[in-house]
This record gives sequence, structure tokens and C-alpha cells, in this order.
Amino acid sequence: MRTTWEEAGWERLGAGVARRRMPGWDETIGVVAGSGGVLLVDTGPTLRDGAELRRTVRAVLGRDVTHIALTHPHFDHVLGTAAFAGVEVFGAAGVGELLRHGKDALRHDAVRHGVDRDAAADATDLLVSPHHHVHGQLTVRLGDREVLLANVGPGHTAHDLAVLVPGGPGEREVVFCGDLVEESGEPQAGPDALPRRWPAALDRLLELGGEDAVYVPGHGAVVDARFVRAQRDALAARFGTDPPPGAGG
Repeated sequence: MRTTWEEAGWERLGAGVARRRMPGWDETIGVVAGSGGVLLVDTGPTLRDGAELRRTVRAVLGRDVTHIALTHPHFDHVLGTAAFAGVEVFGAAGVGELLRHGKDALRHDAVRHGVDRDAAADATDLLVSPHHHVHGQLTVRLGDREVLLANVGPGHTAHDLAVLVPGGPGEREVVFCGDLVEESGEPQAGPDALPRRWPAALDRLLELGGEDAVYVPGHGAVVDARFVRAQRDALAARFGTDPPPGAGG
């Protein structure tokens, strides 16, 4: 008898769609299942977390993850990737090179935030860079289901990827936002953020999902378009905005 999403510690968002708020940093992990594949959105902060996610997905679905989408290159979202053997990994264009050349910085950041030093070293030593680079939008087919990956950044980082899951009959679309949207606290603008371009990234996110979609933040509870728009306006007030690329002046 298979485990239910709820029994495995996940929140069901629709048929074959769920998410999990991880302990520690409250980062969200998403999963989307189709007849021919299973896509995981982000992988957690350590190999142990990645392995535990792999086991729980298999316990519910009876099959393994086949695809991974990394929403952005922060330790709590990417360091579990090597726990998934043989999967196809997707990321925003440029994130692969950043991960390959920034392993030391990623390890130090993980340790600074409380990850065990050895666990951080193991995860960064085995770090998997994306095999597929999303420049604009890319459709991933999971058998009977298509998922859209969209490079909507920069904003929270220079490489922000969103995942749009079209809704089935009677269900709303689901958008996994990564840390472009945060509900459990004020959005974090670290040294790799482009805060003046962040509001435009949220405009693109809203265009992607529309008014009726379910928006899944990188941290916190599920929100709606009104929340995303309010966060967009708050970021614009906090940081200002840059003109669109190519605008005259």
C-alpha cells in the first residue's frame, strides 16, 4: 500500500502536484508527476535531505524522480541534487557555470548558515550542474503532462527559474516561484541579488501564471496573485526599478 502525500509530509496542490516545506530554512521543494516522468523542483541543502526526498517521492508514487528544475543557485535549493542518480537537471542559463566555478563560495555559505561542515563539503564535491540551460522558456514533457520552465529573472539572483504546471480539469495552474517570492519573511536580497530588476521579474512571473494561479513561494505558505503583486510593489518601493534593457535615456 502506497503512502499518501500528507503521510509523507507533503502538501498536495493538485493531481500529481505537491510541495514540501523543509525543516531548518523552510525552503520549498516541489514535485510534479506525469505518466512518463517525475519532476522535482529544487533538492534541499544536503545529500541526506536529497536522499530523503527521493525516498518519500518513491513511497508515494512508486517510481523515481526523472527530472530536476533548480530555481536558483543557493545552497538550500541545490546541494541535494547529487542524491538523484541519472536525472535530467534544468536551470536558468548561466547557473551551470556559476555552480561549477563557485563551489567554495557555496560551501562557505552553507556552513555559515548552519550546515554541518562535512555535509556541506560532501554536497559541493559532488555538486551536479544543470544539463539543460533555459534561456527563455522550455517545455518539459512528463508523458501525459507538460511543464513549462521559464527564465523570469534576474531578481533574487541572476539566474531565477520559475516552473508553471498547467491545471487539470477543475484545477488551478501552479507556479513554483523559487525565492522570487517569499511568504514567511521579507524577501532576502543578498549580495548576488539584482534588486532594482526584481520587480520586473515578478511582473514576468504574474504574466506567466495569471490572476487565478496558485503561487508557491521559495519560503512560506502558498499565496495568490494579489500577494505577488503586493510584494512586487513593496520591492519597487524599497529598491526602485531599473529601466527595461535597451530603453533610451
